[in-house]
Amino acid sequence: MPDTLLLANRYQVGALLGAGGMAEVRRGRDTVLVRDVAIKLFQPGEDVADAQRIDNEIRTLAGLSHPGLVAVYDADPGGETPYMVLELVEGRTLHARIAEGPMPVEDVRRLGAAVADALAHVHERGIIHRDVKPSNVLLGDEDAPRLADFGLARLADSARLTRADQVVGTAAYLSPEQVRGDAITPAADVYALGLVLLECLTGRREFQGGEVEAAVARLHRSPEVPADLPFDLRRLLMLMTSTTAARRPSARECARVLSAEGPATVAAPLPRRSRGAFVAAAVVLAASVGTGLLLQGGPAVPAESAPPATTEPASTRVHTVQWTPAPAPVAHTEAEVQAPPPAQQQVRAEPGMVKPKPAKAGPGDGKGKKNP
Repeated sequence: MPDTLLLANRYQVGALLGAGGMAEVRRGRDTVLVRDVAIKLFQPGEDVADAQRIDNEIRTLAGLSHPGLVAVYDADPGGETPYMVLELVEGRTLHARIAEGPMPVEDVRRLGAAVADALAHVHERGIIHRDVKPSNVLLGDEDAPRLADFGLARLADSARLTRADQVVGTAAYLSPEQVRGDAITPAADVYALGLVLLECLTGRREFQGGEVEAAVARLHRSPEVPADLPFDLRRLLMLMTSTTAARRPSARECARVLSAEGPATVAAPLPRRSRGAFVAAAVVLAASVGTGLLLQGGPAVPAESAPPATTEPASTRVHTVQWTPAPAPVAHTEAEVQAPPPAQQQVRAEPGMVKPKPAKAGPGDGKGKKNP
């Protein structure tokens, strides 16, 4: 397409910024509002589903408004060349940043909190992104992240636009349920974000190889979370990349933990308890979650199990089973276990008699009233 095209008698189409299977993104200029924009030009095929996907992406993005998402300015899904005019994010992709090497923990926390918050906004409106990956995270001013490319997004309760046996997404970041062809929920985006954050920390993709090899690998082993990470971050990443979708925290919970606005972990710490009570709690834990932790092979300590307690300081021990210990017996002093004194009576002092002094209050008594 020539770089001098004037689209809709308004937008100058300029240099190519990126291209995908169904569309290309070009730099543009809005001649009416006199501002730079990004123009996504769709290339639909003969499949009716292609036109449905284009319309779906435009409507999805147009209904969202969040500082962590790319804004939509204009669109025409029904023209000869369907297009969408977007906010231009000047910068690079997260993929390009990772290529420079691992990122500091604090930078990963900040970036992860922002992307998780954007995902929470998306999920709370019933939308699943389905293609969270480094190349779909744009880094703007001061590396502020923006989640982009909702071409594969769909409503959680909407009809499929693909065959039941067709896997949609990028192989290296698919969730186990996507690989198996199971129902997709927002937990799939949380899993993908967990892999993205791991890649930011290590500088390499967790599941290497070709598309099939990378996709199937997660069914046989859990992601390797570095042991030298801060305890709360390591635990969060293990939960985010849990093979069982139900064990993953929501995107909102991830944002809260990563931004340190809430508790340090997704499970609240519990008080110390006796050995017998600990054994009883362990039995309840095994009975409640034991049936959902079966993996097809994998390391001895998969992401399905709770992080080892040895990696956590004793003062912040965290358990996933809530248990309230019975109140400990209260020790009583000798004065407390004695029978209460009889009700005091007024005694009229006779000549030569010594007025008795009131009995001293025990430790458990409140302040007594003075005798009249």
